Amino acid sequence: MKQLWYAVSLVGSLLYPSIAPAQESASGALLQQMEQASQSLNYELAYINVSRLGIESLRYRHAVVDDKVYAQLLQMDGPRREVIQRGGDISYFEPGLEPFSLPGNHIVDALPSVVYADFKRLTDSYDFVPVGRTRIADQLCDVVRIVARDGTRYSYIVWLDSETKLPLRVDLLDGDGETLEQYRVVSFAVDDGVRNLMQGLEKANLPPTLSVPPGEKVSFSWKPGWLPVGMQEVSQSRRSIPSLNRPVESRLYSDGLFSFSINLSPADKSSTTQLLRTGRRTVQTETRNNVEIMVVGELPPSTAKRIADSIDLGTLR
Repeated sequence: MKQLWYAVSLVGSLLYPSIAPAQESASGALLQQMEQASQSLNYELAYINVSRLGIESLRYRHAVVDDKVYAQLLQMDGPRREVIQRGGDISYFEPGLEPFSLPGNHIVDALPSVVYADFKRLTDSYDFVPVGRTRIADQLCDVVRIVARDGTRYSYIVWLDSETKLPLRVDLLDGDGETLEQYRVVSFAVDDGVRNLMQGLEKANLPPTLSVPPGEKVSFSWKPGWLPVGMQEVSQSRRSIPSLNRPVESRLYSDGLFSFSINLSPADKSSTTQLLRTGRRTVQTETRNNVEIMVVGELPPSTAKRIADSIDLGTLR
């Protein structure tokens, strides 16, 4: 994997200085076509997810019936775990748990999150670098790198089926070119047979949708002094954590591709300065002026620390 990255990096570095805006625009258009194809075609994917936590084998089916989306994600090994989408409801079936449904637009983690990114929004802070063509799952693919211009975030390499535009491989890379996560299709089908299979979900008896209480409207005086280019605040919230017996104030940020939260709470004896990283997720914790600051999300450790260090505490309520 490391050798592959070096090869791709070399090709990218040779191409990058001479990439015309039209070429980069074409790559952005390809990524938009991937997003559209993933949400509009009738298809089935058999794939593996590889990360530091291990290897998962999964099957994903997607169909559109009478303008309504139906999808199924099934874990192929071990206990049967299944997630079903019917329109705007996502139903979860886990061993040992009562089935339940939540509102949603798509099954989270069925496909890499990059598939659902708003690529028009990303053009201000990311470069879409064409790398060439190669074969994945016996299909000819266009290869595109997605790189943050300020170097503060992870990057992606995406392999798109040249015919259907579906993603057949997606690698998430850290700043050193090491692969953090890999999504890789083994086999796939795009035809009406998948649509016919999924029509059975129209009348399936699915668990009721749980109601999500509205959040409390809040406004905080504290804020970060620095954010990566393109990051915007999505929401603010205040909640009490019973196990900690203290309030937590949170701000959620996203650039349309990666997201993270900043969480502030009163410090106690257990508060420490520490860094934890698992795959794409980093937790940076530090204590300042009797306040525990925690940055959690899809960020390199150096970026998470820079955000935490920049927090202007203001007045913590």
